[in-house]
Amino acid sequence: MELIDLYPGLCVHGVVGDFQRDLAHLPDGRPRLFAFLGGTLGNLYPDERGRLLSRLRDLMAAGDRLLIGTDLVKDRAILEAAYNDSEGVTAEFNRNVLRVINTGLGADFRPEAFEHVAFFDEANSWIEMRLRANGAQHVRIEGASLKITFADGEEMRTEISAKFTRTAIERELAAAGLALDRFFTDDGELFGLAFASPAPT
Repeated sequence: MELIDLYPGLCVHGVVGDFQRDLAHLPDGRPRLFAFLGGTLGNLYPDERGRLLSRLRDLMAAGDRLLIGTDLVKDRAILEAAYNDSEGVTAEFNRNVLRVINTGLGADFRPEAFEHVAFFDEANSWIEMRLRANGAQHVRIEGASLKITFADGEEMRTEISAKFTRTAIERELAAAGLALDRFFTDDGELFGLAFASPAPT
């Protein structure tokens, strides 16, 4: 409702769904701006990003535009410090994955028995978050009919967060049939916004 107050005449149609499954439910209208903000695109693997961008391109007409937020590549120390904050906020966020599995799938993970690990994987240009078992762990996940054993020090990947350059995002857009029209960054060039349109066929 705040957007309607700020921009009289704006029509807002809310859709509750999953952006990887429910794009077909987006309402018609021309022209349309598809906005995918924050850094969520970076939480997808490259093939998933490609499929999402291609699906968006398939929905777009000539006058439509796409706005995508991306976290940009920066100094390794800055990246790794952001995911290993001194207050342990990200560590608790990471361990919360286990609490959600416990609640949703009847598992018996002990979150406090897993250590947060985060590092920049330069080859893949992403931050990788993992949880490392402190001591051997035997876990049951009733909802998935699984029994899992973790050796002391064994790690599981819980998240990736890809970091982009302008060239990289332009390449991924082009592969999906989209053209990068403009690219905006903050003064420190830490984050980027890509403004794209359907490429001529």
